[in-house]
Amino acid sequence: MRAAAYHPRMTMTLADAGVLLAAYLLGSLSGSLLLGRLRGVDIRRHGSGNAGGTNALRTLGWRFALGVVVIDVGKGALAAWLGLRFAQGFAYPAAALAVVGHVWPLWHGFRGGKGAATVVGALLVLWPQALLPLLAVWALVLVASGYVGLSTVLAMASLPVFAWWQQAGPARTGFALAMALFLLFTHRGNLQRLRRGTESRFERARLLRRRRAGA
Repeated sequence: MRAAAYHPRMTMTLADAGVLLAAYLLGSLSGSLLLGRLRGVDIRRHGSGNAGGTNALRTLGWRFALGVVVIDVGKGALAAWLGLRFAQGFAYPAAALAVVGHVWPLWHGFRGGKGAATVVGALLVLWPQALLPLLAVWALVLVASGYVGLSTVLAMASLPVFAWWQQAGPARTGFALAMALFLLFTHRGNLQRLRRGTESRFERARLLRRRRAGA
């Protein structure tokens, strides 16, 4: 199936620049750090030190992590919507800047998370058809390995493949490639620990191993 056409503009207005700035500032609102302040906790001082949903789940529980994910997905969706509504032609750059803001948040000393949930939020608005294959790859790798970081990297790596298969336009393909490479960069520590054999994993997620063990 051929993707719907998306036509970026080559010229930028002051309003477009304002939307891009707003997208970065939205991305800088970190769910884990905002909610952590309500509890008097800086999640960057706990667990892996990452201000993301996985570390929130490991250190503060699923209820806290759920709130983090809702905020981080929501800001990606809102940034993408702002781009579509007020800066047509710059929706994908707005989404990308929200992800950049999540990783290097202005409001939190430029120490944030890794960006995956914010990418998912942007895709909800800009390219919802890509979510099913993306989440399928993530889930399959997770139940096979238990490694969240590896699951995220491989899921994002599948996004450019899906763009090629769907014959997506240059804006979507460029966004897919940029986000795949960017999340590879933000998860470089996970991959280094995986190579050393020190990466943490969710044993409860390894459904395939549990099934084989119980067979």
